[in-house]
Amino acid sequence: MASKPGPLTQWPWHNLGNYKYALVAPSAAYSTYRFVTASSAAERDLLGFMVFPMLLLRLLYGQLWITVSRHQTARSKHKIVNKSLDFEQIDRERNWDDQIILTALVFYLVNATMPQAQVAPWWSTKGMVVTAVLHAGPVEFLYYWLHRALHHHWLYARYHSHHHASIVTEPITSVIHPFAEEVVYFVLLAIPILSTVATGTTSVLTANGYLVYIDFMNYLGHCNFELVPKCLFHVFPPLKYLLYTPSFHSLHHTQFRTNYSLFMPVYDYIYGTTDKSSDELYERTLQGRDEAAWRPDVVHLTHLTAPESVFHNRLGFAAVASNPLGAAASGHLLRAASAVASPLLSLFASTFRSEANRLDKLNIETWVIPRFTSHYTSKSDGYKVSRLIEKAVSDAEASGARVLTLGLLNQGYDLNRNGELYVVRKPSLKTKIVDGTSLAVAAVLNMIPQGTKDVLLLGNANKISLVLTLSLCKREIQVRMVNKELYECLKQQLQPEMQEHLVLSCSYSSKVWLVGDGVTDEEQMKAQKGSHFVPYSQFPPNKARNDCVYHCTPALLVPESFENLHVCENWLPRRVMSAWRAAGIVHALEKWDEHECGGRVTGVQKAWSAALARGFRPYDHHHHPGITHDGRGGL
Repeated sequence: MASKPGPLTQWPWHNLGNYKYALVAPSAAYSTYRFVTASSAAERDLLGFMVFPMLLLRLLYGQLWITVSRHQTARSKHKIVNKSLDFEQIDRERNWDDQIILTALVFYLVNATMPQAQVAPWWSTKGMVVTAVLHAGPVEFLYYWLHRALHHHWLYARYHSHHHASIVTEPITSVIHPFAEEVVYFVLLAIPILSTVATGTTSVLTANGYLVYIDFMNYLGHCNFELVPKCLFHVFPPLKYLLYTPSFHSLHHTQFRTNYSLFMPVYDYIYGTTDKSSDELYERTLQGRDEAAWRPDVVHLTHLTAPESVFHNRLGFAAVASNPLGAAASGHLLRAASAVASPLLSLFASTFRSEANRLDKLNIETWVIPRFTSHYTSKSDGYKVSRLIEKAVSDAEASGARVLTLGLLNQGYDLNRNGELYVVRKPSLKTKIVDGTSLAVAAVLNMIPQGTKDVLLLGNANKISLVLTLSLCKREIQVRMVNKELYECLKQQLQPEMQEHLVLSCSYSSKVWLVGDGVTDEEQMKAQKGSHFVPYSQFPPNKARNDCVYHCTPALLVPESFENLHVCENWLPRRVMSAWRAAGIVHALEKWDEHECGGRVTGVQKAWSAALARGFRPYDHHHHPGITHDGRGGL
């Protein structure tokens, strides 16, 4: 929103959400019907018929630019502006498709009111020449002066400041404007199209090709990395005045009073508004930063979960990834798209980098194994997944990472013995493997309501259930179990003096349930009304009861200084991080020189105290007395 919003700031369909696409439906259906029922090829309205396919193509094209751009900026080396992207900007730019809908509506209107458009051929050389000349002349010239006018304090405060709120630009930043400002741009950019229609030189390819050109140049100029090769300017030096670069336009967003041109910098050179550092910034960003400046210190290795998580990661749909998994309003559409994309993604043979963050001079990256939870639980895919993880460990060491955390099922005991397998195979491994058990247990303890005397432990026997049980016994909390196998497994690993706090029970009467993987809805139905379900597993339990309290999976609020966080980690809310992921960051900040994998444990209190000292704060979406003002748990 502009600092002082002026008239017609909001788009007319602002409150319709995704139903705004219904505005196009009547015209799309009518134009398709006319095209199909035309008695001859000469009567078919090609331009009108192509409006809807072009709408879909431009949506896909825009999303591809988002994905490619975010993949490049996650690599960090060729960034132009090395600043943080935040949730506020993601929310502000979530309506990037509005201008595509407006274009379709305008095209349908022109097609209905100008009979010349209804007989447009596929191609017209004259129309292409007219379009190119009118764009390079009147459009670029008028846009330059319009843009300078928009930087007058009155117009800037009411309209253009909305666009300039994004210092770190993404391709879709290019089309984020108040409605009134976008309408003015449309009138300006319509000059070539309307002129060719009026002169009878229009064609389907010319009109739609001009739209693709505008999209390409808009998205290109707002990338936060340099990608225009230097050889183009060597081969054809005048191109410098006809083609802007991402670094050239980035200076407009950081300096505000320079580089006003639309796509052709010639008018900035003519009127003396070219930023003096344009050439130097282009050279520097094209060369890239030194490897030491962008190599990761911490790598968090995660994987895809459900099929819809394909679009929930940072390289997917920005508006979806900025909210917890499953919170998207268009859930059915997302699942349908995931059904198509998931098999393709599974063909990837190695991890991909999806996110890059920074905290206290630490470079932190998230790498994704392109496999779903179903692959990890499948016996036939287990070996392939293990090889992918092992390769990621080797890649992390090669990149200079000091710590690698194993997220979600990447630390499964059956898969790699909680990460110990990779240390055994490579004893000289410099990258420390962290499974995050200590901090995860500490987060669970913090969620247990103050004054709790006994808990019911459900789930499987694993490392975290053992460390959690030991911590509870040390605090003289009675740990009840209904599963004899779990009871016997944990009991034999506890010291005799601790075993007295372990109880095999047939009762489900405890008010606090610590739930791991495999807890069924039937078991939950046995809980008393008002019971607390506290997960200690990587995945949240299914919520089978409305009269009980469900806590979140072990997680912490990140420090305020944590940079470039604009996606949600799976089902967790904004600026909340799983304890397993946070553990690796704390490990690196504290410069601990030991692995935490296999049977090794950092120490629950040690990890918790270090996390709080580094700015992490306890998180639980259910606020209970166990969380005090200073962030310490009730236990």
